[in-house]
Formats: sequence, structure tokens, C-alpha cells
Amino acid sequence: MSHRTQVVVVGGGYAGVTAANRLTKRDDVAVTLVNARPTFVERIRLHQRIAGSHDAVVDYRRVLADAVRLEVATVERIDAAGRRLVLADGGTLGYDYLVYAVGSTSAAPAVPGAAEHAYPLASLEEADRLAPELAAAGRDAHVTVVGAGPSGIETASELAEQGRTVTLVAGELAGPYLHPKGRQAVLAQLVRLGVTVVDGPAAVVTAVTADAVQLADGRDLPSDVTIWTAGFGVPDLAARSGLSTDAEGRLRADETLTSVDDERIVAAGDAAAPSDLPFRMSCQAAGQLGGAAADTVLARLAGTEPAPAVVGFVGQCLSLGRGAGLFQFARRGDVPVRAFLGGRLGARAGAWLKELVCRSTVQGLVWEARRPGSVRYPAFIGDPRRQEVLRARRETAPHDVVPVA
Repeated sequence: MSHRTQVVVVGGGYAGVTAANRLTKRDDVAVTLVNARPTFVERIRLHQRIAGSHDAVVDYRRVLADAVRLEVATVERIDAAGRRLVLADGGTLGYDYLVYAVGSTSAAPAVPGAAEHAYPLASLEEADRLAPELAAAGRDAHVTVVGAGPSGIETASELAEQGRTVTLVAGELAGPYLHPKGRQAVLAQLVRLGVTVVDGPAAVVTAVTADAVQLADGRDLPSDVTIWTAGFGVPDLAARSGLSTDAEGRLRADETLTSVDDERIVAAGDAAAPSDLPFRMSCQAAGQLGGAAADTVLARLAGTEPAPAVVGFVGQCLSLGRGAGLFQFARRGDVPVRAFLGGRLGARAGAWLKELVCRSTVQGLVWEARRPGSVRYPAFIGDPRRQEVLRARRETAPHDVVPVA
């Protein structure tokens, strides 16, 4: 039997599954996906899981190509020199190429009391710790959501629609990505749902207790359940393995997503820092980066030069409960524009589009599993500003550096 190249993908989220599926284009490649849990998590639906409107999980056999072997395990360390993974159960797994797609996690809050009294919501396990707390607190409980990015806004909306008393502590600005017009429409819908939005310079959480959230201006907000959605971090597997990372712990790579330390390791998704210019954390970027990472491995196997990864954003989609939503359009470079679908007249259309996006994200994985390489994004969607930054770096890089032997 001829030798098959062993490619291992660490992380079974949007980026990892896309990469694993695309790698099956070659029959001489054996693909293994290593993930800590046996089911695929629709992370963009975790707010629905805690509210009971969706379970947010999909069987891997639906979204993975038949040729991909699923290994349910936790990776303790990457032994790059030995080209193997050291697993938490003491076992090892060898590879010829490794795709690093470990995703992102909740950022560890530095606010006093937050780690003890607030519930993060960035993983299935965190959602399953939070859901029974909400149930036990009852519908009359005061719920405070800290953080007004997509996760915070969607969580506050979902719970308020159920008739819960919800306060959203937004920090300086609710929905900082949104164009002011889109932000205005989101805030109006939150008000219609009964959400109390606390924003502005003083809307900074200074402490969390068992029954309150304290703000910088001295206010105490009553809170029977506090949900923490302020910020994301990345797993420390790369740093723990001695690989080069940026300040946030993302794996440093070049524009082809190849690790700066080892061309046999390719990064994808939220935990990748190509050229120290990481893309916005999102499933929108993760799928594109997963495909690009696989293409880099496939190019090397074919003996050709890998192409730089191209990632484009079309905007940001928000659910505002089950009956409303908003799609904020963006131009190239991920810059939001005045145009959006939502508001009072377009709320239901926004909700329909958000649900379509959620379903099509999973369907895209299914298509890639059945016909690897079929899900492609046109090159013109890339960010021209990124190329300008990279060109400027090249022009200012010193040319008279003498290598040290």
C-alpha cells in the first residue's frame, strides 16, 4: 500500500471542519480531526441554547466528509520537532502536516468577582453551566449581560423576548462595529424588547458580586444572574508548545497561514495571526481561513507555491430575538456602511436573513464535505487596506541586516 500523507487538524469548529473537508480532495491524504467533544457546536447559536430555542449542536457525521477520521481527544502539547501531538490521556498522534484551528474562548475577566459570579458564554460547556442557573433563578430574576458585541446583544435580546428583566451593560458604545444608523435600529429594538441599555463612559464594570454588578460611577445594578460576553481569548496550546504567538496567544504565521516556526504547521480561524494582522474573530472569517489553510497544505503536497489567504467580510448579522434581526452591510475592508436590513420595517426580514446565515453556515460545511473545494470566495473580496499595510512594511524593512551565523 502506498504511503498516505498524514494531516491532522486540531480543532473542530468552523475553520477546522472546513479545512478537514477540503483536504480530502487528494486520495493520498489521510485526514484526522482532533476535537475535545464529539459534536459540532454552532457557536453562533449558543445564546439560543441557553434560552431553549435551539440546541446549537450538529452531529459531526453530517458536516464531516466520510474520509475524515474524528478523534475525540484533548491536545496537551504540540511536539513540532517530533511531528506529533501529545494528548491529555497520555497518547500521541503523529502528523506530516498540522492545521492549527483551535478557535477562541472567553477572555478571562480581570474585574474583581467576575470569575466567581459571572457566567461566560463562548463554549458549549459554558452555555450548559449557565442554562440551569437561568432556569433556577426564574423568569422574574434580574439578568445582567456585560458586553455589547454580537454575543451580548443577541443574548440580551433572546432572554428579554421571553419576558425576562434584562440589563445590557454596553461599555462606551453598544454594537461598536455597527454604523451609527444600524446601531440606532438595534438600540430601538432592544428598547422594544424591554432591555435596559447602560452605555457611555461610566458604563464600565468595576466589580461583580453574587447579586449585583457595580459600575465605575458607583451605581449598583441588581443582578441575580450575570452573563459575561466582554471579549474573547484564544487557547494557549501554541504558546504552551513553544511556538511563536502574538500578544493574545494567536499562532504567528505568514500570509499563506504557515507558522513562522515550521512550514509543516498551518494556522486557521480565530487563533491565527497572519503577518501579525489577525482577522476579525467570526465564523465568517473562520470558514475562509479554514479553506485557505487546507489550500496551503495541498499546494505544498503538489509541489507548488501556496497562495496568500484572502478573506472578505460582507457585514455583520444579528438576531434580536426570534422575531427580529439586523444585517449590517459593509464594504471591502470590513467597513460598515449606512445600509442595513432591519429596523422597525425590516426587522422580520432581518430575522429571516440571520436564520438563513446560520443555516447556510452549516450547509456550507455539508457542501464542502460532499464536494471538497466547492465553497469558494472570489479574490476581489479581500481587504485592500491590508495589502497597503503589508506593502508599507516591505518598503520600510531594513535591507542591510547581516545574518548572524
